[in-house]
Amino acid sequence: MSQDSLPLDEYMPYRLAVASSAVSALISTAYESLYGLKIPEWRLIFILREDGPTTQQALVKRAGMDKVTISRAAQALAKRRLITRAPHEHDGRSHHLILTAEGERLYADVAPAAAEYERIMLAGFTPEEVVQFKKLLRRVEEAALKAHNGAEG
Repeated sequence: MSQDSLPLDEYMPYRLAVASSAVSALISTAYESLYGLKIPEWRLIFILREDGPTTQQALVKRAGMDKVTISRAAQALAKRRLITRAPHEHDGRSHHLILTAEGERLYADVAPAAAEYERIMLAGFTPEEVVQFKKLLRRVEEAALKAHNGAEG
């Protein structure tokens, strides 16, 4: 690819964004219709299930979403009693978000569906390709974060 020509369909950030949008559209339609969950909400449920009680600030870093999106998702989940808030023992301005028993039950319903969507999307790959693909995605993410953090500093 020459410097004066940048075919959009060959541009990795574009391909990644289009792929991400396609995956998000597939998953969001199913999660919204089956479970009444928006993508940020199911991400929070999965993170809280995996990480345990977590602050909103930690969720911003872990989920790759902004504060407002995390806050809205947490409010929606709290309203449905899927999560609860507990005071932070060291910071009076912060709270831990905790998955409730109802949130755990919802996770138990959603997780198999999530695994099935992943299986469908990766069905054309060999197991070795899936491992390599996931490693490459993490490397792209790490490189982008490093470049972004370098630009801020």
